[in-house]
Amino acid sequence: MNWKVIKTEAAYQKAIKRTMAIFQAKEGSSEADELALLLVLVKDYEDKYIRLPKINPIEVIKLKMLERGIKAKDLEPIVGSKGHVSSILSGRREITLRMAQRLKDYFQLPAEIFLHTA
Repeated sequence: MNWKVIKTEAAYQKAIKRTMAIFQAKEGSSEADELALLLVLVKDYEDKYIRLPKINPIEVIKLKMLERGIKAKDLEPIVGSKGHVSSILSGRREITLRMAQRLKDYFQLPAEIFLHTA
């Protein structure tokens, strides 16, 4: 198929469907070349037209706490004192780079999640 720059949702969906169909293409094959082209076209479309919602780091922390069944006091070794944890969870205090690194390790998530403000 002759692929062109993707400008519509319908063309995007068609490209995604084809990408999934040939995702395991053998290297050096014509399908592998088509896949490489489709990945560029899809990324271009997504960069131009698809906006992901901003991630609220406090909500991520609360969700992970709920998933793991942990309480605010369990974050004290990671974030600091009881007051620090309370201030972070209430949004009164910013998450520092050091806290983001510790939260990343503790929750096994990218540090960038904790560095974005909502």
